[in-house]
Amino acid sequence: MFPPSAPKRAATPTGKSRRASIARRGVAVIGIALAAAIAGCSAQENNVTRVMEALGVDSLALSDETRRELDRFNSIYDRYVSVQDAEERLDYFRFAFRRVRASYVREVTDAELIDAAIKGVEKDKPEPASLAPNELVEKALDSMLQSLDPHSDYMNAREFEETYITTRGEFGGLGIEVTMDEGLVKVVSPIEDTPAERAGLQPGDKITAVDGDPVKGKSLSEAVSKMRGAPGTPIVLRILRGKAPEFDVTIVRAVIKVRSVRWRVDGDIGYVRVTRFSERVESGIAKAMAELRTQPEADLRGIVLDLRSNPGGLLDQSLILADSFLDQGGIVSVRGRTADNKREYDARPGDLARNLPIVVLINGGSASASEIVASALQYHHRATIMGTRSFGKGSVQTIMPLPVEGALRLTTALYYSPSGRTIQAEGVHPDIVIQPDATDESQRERDLPGALPGEDEAEADSHPRIPEKTCPEEGERKDRMLGCAYSFLRAGSTESFLAEMAARGKRAS
Repeated sequence: MFPPSAPKRAATPTGKSRRASIARRGVAVIGIALAAAIAGCSAQENNVTRVMEALGVDSLALSDETRRELDRFNSIYDRYVSVQDAEERLDYFRFAFRRVRASYVREVTDAELIDAAIKGVEKDKPEPASLAPNELVEKALDSMLQSLDPHSDYMNAREFEETYITTRGEFGGLGIEVTMDEGLVKVVSPIEDTPAERAGLQPGDKITAVDGDPVKGKSLSEAVSKMRGAPGTPIVLRILRGKAPEFDVTIVRAVIKVRSVRWRVDGDIGYVRVTRFSERVESGIAKAMAELRTQPEADLRGIVLDLRSNPGGLLDQSLILADSFLDQGGIVSVRGRTADNKREYDARPGDLARNLPIVVLINGGSASASEIVASALQYHHRATIMGTRSFGKGSVQTIMPLPVEGALRLTTALYYSPSGRTIQAEGVHPDIVIQPDATDESQRERDLPGALPGEDEAEADSHPRIPEKTCPEEGERKDRMLGCAYSFLRAGSTESFLAEMAARGKRAS
């Protein structure tokens, strides 16, 4: 919606810098925790048992039922471990088990967790006394975490370190955001201007084999590790796309340098593209808006914020982006199982766009942090949301370092929009739907096996719908959805835009 006219004024630097300071402080704390765990991994000086005692883990009372379940896993461990008296790894498993049962977003029985762990150990039918302690426990934790939902996972030391590097916005790989779907690796979204995007991978593609090795039966961590490698080396992915026959795609690995924010001026429109919520969003949006503000205000009709196929990233960066265009009000709330996992985040004074009209573009690949921004700007009528319904990933993953090495990526809470509705499974519905020319067969969060259900019934979608073929083409890519966003801002009102599109549709027919 177009905001009511108001005097244009400069943003309030005090509020912005204070918020940025808070965000940076949160990132620094995370970085310290990660660095400490990684350093512990290489030194191998800490004993897991001593860490557990120092944290008071063993002082927490366990029920008789919980002890029986842990004894059940102990028996499996003793049967398959290749080294006797390897109690440290058993303590490691016990520590992770306790973190999961205490912090997961919903209550899971001890029996469910232990059943999944045992299944992970026994799935490849190992011989007794054949598994190294590290390997046995990694199999157990992989299976236990993945039984919870598509986004919970166990990370060994190497994967933990790579996750830290990824959030910095520069890493090695193919450039795809993935999840598990029915035992296959599913592409949530290729990252813009990476080998994966240039090779033509699309949201919803399923990877069935890596260099001829089937993905089925592997954990997400195992499959992703197969895709990693030295920059400049090729990899062959077998792709299943919809109902078409499988086909191979060769991609050359590269160092992925994600430029999180891109911007330009197209005549009388400011265009801002956010590809991923890494640590670089904060500086990127500040530079983008500073440059756009150099344009004569009379000549700039509005701004398009393009979040299409943005798979998400860091929560604090989504708060900064949403707050950049809001003066007040709630951005998002986070609610978990315990009081410690309930937080609310509000905007502070200072609209970097100076009340210019904004269109936010989303699609089925817009997930998590992207949905936080879109839902906040939509609720406060600060922007018109245009495109197709978003992915619906409204769950919070907390990275919990483990003693000595590795970490848990555990779903601990759900995101809620300022309206009080959960984003999980439902996603964000556009104010103006741009209907794709082809049927949208891409899966969303609610379609993933094991996905957490939403808490709200789907609302009736009565928003205006514009056929994509009606939108004018924009730029070298002939981007029709972007063309509709530009037309909307130039029309001056929602009513004028809809009338213009209706007229174009009649001429086309």
